[in-house]
Amino acid sequence: MDIIEDAYKNLSTRRHLLRAGSAGIGSIALNSMLAPEALASQVSEQASHFAPKAKRIIFLFMNGAPAQQDLFDYKPKLDELHGKELFKKYDEKSKSWSDEGFVKKNQRLTGMTSGQSSFPVARSNFKFQQHGRSGAWLSEILPHTASIADDICFVKSMHTEAINHDPGVTFFQTGHQQPGRPSFGAWMSYGLGTDNKDLPAFCVLISNGTGRPGSQPVYSKLWSSGFLPSLHQGVQFRGGKTPVLYLNSQPGESVEARRRMVNRMESLNKMQLEAFGDQEIATRIAQYEMAFRMQMSVPEATSISDEPKSILDLYGPECQTPGKFAANALLARRLAERGVRFIQLYHRGWDQHGGLIGALPKQCKDTDQACAALVTDLKQRGMLDETLVIWGGEFGRTTYSQGGAGKAANGRDHHPRCFTYWMAGGGIRAGMTYGETDQVGYNIAKDPVHVHDFQATVMHLMGIDHEQLVFKYQGRRFRLTDVHGKVIQPIVS
Repeated sequence: MDIIEDAYKNLSTRRHLLRAGSAGIGSIALNSMLAPEALASQVSEQASHFAPKAKRIIFLFMNGAPAQQDLFDYKPKLDELHGKELFKKYDEKSKSWSDEGFVKKNQRLTGMTSGQSSFPVARSNFKFQQHGRSGAWLSEILPHTASIADDICFVKSMHTEAINHDPGVTFFQTGHQQPGRPSFGAWMSYGLGTDNKDLPAFCVLISNGTGRPGSQPVYSKLWSSGFLPSLHQGVQFRGGKTPVLYLNSQPGESVEARRRMVNRMESLNKMQLEAFGDQEIATRIAQYEMAFRMQMSVPEATSISDEPKSILDLYGPECQTPGKFAANALLARRLAERGVRFIQLYHRGWDQHGGLIGALPKQCKDTDQACAALVTDLKQRGMLDETLVIWGGEFGRTTYSQGGAGKAANGRDHHPRCFTYWMAGGGIRAGMTYGETDQVGYNIAKDPVHVHDFQATVMHLMGIDHEQLVFKYQGRRFRLTDVHGKVIQPIVS
């Protein structure tokens, strides 16, 4: 050991340290491991600005943008107007809008439909009914979500600036349309830390939908720590025998041998920390320790062998197939009850520019039962009051049909001006609907909620003042909500 220590004393750059640290436990994985001990020292002065209503978040992100008017935002007027032109036309000579049409065509459209000669109103092909004491309107393709309507707050007046998928998803997850900033979960880790020293504060799970398989990739930048210390970035869990990559020991390597190696790496890294004072080295020390602990905790957390048949039946048969949305939803509950602070689920396949009639029911079948089961399961365990469950995508879908009258109601383009989110538990007022859209569901008519307002509200429920959780980087104080955002008090219980 003396020989190794002497050698390290002669190293003069952090580059050498990182190069040396790439051996043994996989450095790629370790860069994403969170460290409670290091975290505690960083956030002790800023954790919880006031009493939180929620302790943890499960964010069910429907990647690709679900069509709100086919799921939640019931507009009977669309049946009457089906096939008629949505947009009014502007006459340059008279400087006036036509009487025909219902919306002034002065909004941004994507390049996929801006050149259409016709923009026909497209009714929903699915029937709607009211449910629960709240009388919430839901589509027939969401029967399980309908059963928990009184546990949900529907926000029908969400809006964003982003009109394409990548900036739209990035905006929701980082507060900015361009990549490089910390993700939502990273901010929560930075601000609040973790309740379990053996698991990350921020976990990510991804599933592929059957409505449009392979659409809209999901990148690791969405759970990046950005300019925050790297210990705050999300750890991706995968289906199969290796839930976390590069975590398992090598064949023939004992727990005792791994423990000795971690101890030696800690000793060497501490010498570098003393020499250079770089806090990323302190992070690395704690990451190696976390990786060791996760070897013991992850197999237990990801195994559902101890789940009773009643729970498996509640989530549906796909909960026993690793990587499926239902399996991820059940795993999310297991991680939540073990103290994970922020659990992010991405379900791909909601991008229905065409073939909506067939594809949207498939996406709902992927997710509907498991989403309702998650809320029910948390409620049965007495966890829902302290767990905020969020459902939604990056933007909404257009009232007009993509492709013209011949394809009416079978394809919808991107629409950032209004869409629906729902939330349950964690300090949210249940059994209510907040916000309204106009008669054709194209613009917000009442109580708009911007992405930054949504982020500010979620942080408020977690006991964080969104204006106070900041990180100074390159001379500027950054926050998740940038310089915007207000808490939507009417939906807070």
